[in-house]
Amino acid sequence: MIDSRLTEDGGTVRRRRECPQCSERFNTFETAELKLPTIVKSGERREVFDERKLRVSFERALQKRPVATQDVDSAVRTIINDLRRSGEREVSSRQLGELVMRELKNLDQVAYVRFASVYRKFEDVHAFREEIEKLERDLPGLENLQLSLLGETVTTRGKKS
Repeated sequence: MIDSRLTEDGGTVRRRRECPQCSERFNTFETAELKLPTIVKSGERREVFDERKLRVSFERALQKRPVATQDVDSAVRTIINDLRRSGEREVSSRQLGELVMRELKNLDQVAYVRFASVYRKFEDVHAFREEIEKLERDLPGLENLQLSLLGETVTTRGKKS
């Protein structure tokens, strides 16, 4: 072996090698095979973790929203890394859904509410209102930011903004 380096994402080792017989040089790439936990669905059905399904969940929630693909990729990687770090052999679909909601809350509040409405099975407008109010409490200043994006003016604490 001549040289060894980590790739940018830190998940792969690139090694530069030389054949002792013919002196030909070549690269090898080594990655650890880390198994992701099995997902336990409602009714105790078990499924192999599927990154594609995770991405589809993000895509549906973020449909027609101004979020960069790199940001979605980063959120998916964060969830996968969290699952690996957990060391668990099985994770409930509920826990996975909470991880998705955490990432969506940071990416886009509209997508977060969309996902929450399906995930938590909202039955009426009241459930939407409660979730939005909770989101506003969790993210101070969100209300003013969202309204300014719509081009509306609001009166806040006696002042017009």
